[in-house]
Amino acid sequence: MNQKIDWSELFFSSTGRVRQMPFLIAMAVLLIAFFIYDSAITGAPRVLTGWIVYPVLLFCAACVLSKRLHDRGRSGWWSAVILLGFMMAWPRPEGLFDFVGVVVLGWAIIDLALMPGERGANRYGVATRFVEAPEAL
Repeated sequence: MNQKIDWSELFFSSTGRVRQMPFLIAMAVLLIAFFIYDSAITGAPRVLTGWIVYPVLLFCAACVLSKRLHDRGRSGWWSAVILLGFMMAWPRPEGLFDFVGVVVLGWAIIDLALMPGERGANRYGVATRFVEAPEAL
C-alpha cells in the first residue's frame, strides 16, 4: 500500500492518529505560518484579518495535536490545554501564569514530540506510519 500524508485530513480532521514525523512537520508548518502572519501583518489589516487567520490556525493546530494525542492514547481534548498554554506564553512569558503556559508547553514537547506512540490499535484507531489518503474509487 502506498501511504502518503493526506494534508487536508491532517489539518482539518481531529479523528485518527498520526506518528511523530508527520506531527512535527505539520506543527512546524503551522508555527511558521503563525510567525509569518504575526510578524508581517500589523495595524488595521491585522485587526481585520486576525479574526479569520487566528481561528483557522488554532483549529488546524487543535486537529494535529488531537491526532498526536490519540496516538499517545490520550483524549484530543488535551489539545485545548496545550493551545491555552501556547497563547499564554506567546510572544514571551511575563507573569506567573504565563510561565504555567511554558510548563504546559514543555510537557507537550516531551510527551508529543519525543515519546513514541502506542503500538498497534488503541481506542482511537490503528497505528499507521502516515495519515492515509482516501482510496480512489
